[in-house]
Amino acid sequence: MSAPSLADSTPPQQADRRDTLIGQDREGLATRLEQLGVPERQSRMRVGQLWNWLYVQGATDFARMTNIAREFRAELNSSFTLSRPEIVTEQVSSDGTRKWLLRLNDGKEVETVYIPEEDRGTLCISSQVGCTLTCSFCHTGTQKLVRNLTPPEIVGQIMVARDRLGDWPGAVAEDPRGIPDTMRKITNVVLMGMGEPLYNFDHVRDAMAIAADGEGLSVSKRRITLSTSGVVPEIPRWGEEAGTMLAISLHGVRDELRDTLVPINKKWPIKDLLDACRAYPGLSNAKRITFEYVMLKGVNDSIADAKELVRLLVKIPAKINLIPFNPWPGAPFECSDWEQIEKFGEVVNRAGYASPVRSPRGRDIMAACGQLKSASVKQRAGERLSTTL
Repeated sequence: MSAPSLADSTPPQQADRRDTLIGQDREGLATRLEQLGVPERQSRMRVGQLWNWLYVQGATDFARMTNIAREFRAELNSSFTLSRPEIVTEQVSSDGTRKWLLRLNDGKEVETVYIPEEDRGTLCISSQVGCTLTCSFCHTGTQKLVRNLTPPEIVGQIMVARDRLGDWPGAVAEDPRGIPDTMRKITNVVLMGMGEPLYNFDHVRDAMAIAADGEGLSVSKRRITLSTSGVVPEIPRWGEEAGTMLAISLHGVRDELRDTLVPINKKWPIKDLLDACRAYPGLSNAKRITFEYVMLKGVNDSIADAKELVRLLVKIPAKINLIPFNPWPGAPFECSDWEQIEKFGEVVNRAGYASPVRSPRGRDIMAACGQLKSASVKQRAGERLSTTL
């Protein structure tokens, strides 16, 4: 079941020069209506109409907006678009996980992953094209940063996923394989895809404000999790301005090791990172920080490492996700033995921390944690090599 359900590759569409309304907040919609000459006294009503059609109904065509006059719909259509990122490929794993390679308006590409479970569905979205970090265990980190994503491109990933999953009122999925039989197909959003989201702070914050709006996409802030490798100065700011859940890619308990695994540690070492976590706004037992810890055989998986992890996290309301390493071509690490992962987890559990072992999902389509990388980058690299021979 790993074969793509869409064509393996599609030619790029000609760039649409119209501005998209997807990813615009209410103020942005009002500004664009002002450009069309909509009187201020009508603007609030028009913004409300558009907001509902965009983020509640999931409209992909202005013609659907039947409570808006036909002439005005035509005017909207001539100036704006409702386009989302273009799906280049869709792969469905044997476990139901879906991975989309999405092409943006300038031809750049990112990956987005949907992880279905019996009672919920989690969407893992990207915040950058490529990544500025070079974490040694992460496939995405082998792809250089190209640019930040804009709010329309970040929100657009949610819109694409809801389109494909039939997650709009009255909609039905074209391909229902593995999709949970729940009212909402996307219940959780995690910023754990390509990129370091806190290096794209403003755009990610603005996009998540749209995602969390209770009159629109309506994903609760308690069901949105931002994962950072440790951009320490931005952590408290994120808590103040965005207020979502927080996850920390820790992966090492000693600075000399974490410097190698997560090189940003050289700038902001473990003590600084954990101090910022302790000061995270709203932190409580009801709003715990998740610490992600990839299990690398013979590297960071000893019982001594587990005990040090417990010591480091004292007085931080936390959950610890133990992540079996997901291999990728040329990876310099191996996954810890299952028996060792269980022993590590027992130490953490005895200290009072929940430490679930994250079941690898989507490995057969390279959609698991740490495996994302735009397939087109590898393809184009191969094409460039062939032209030089």
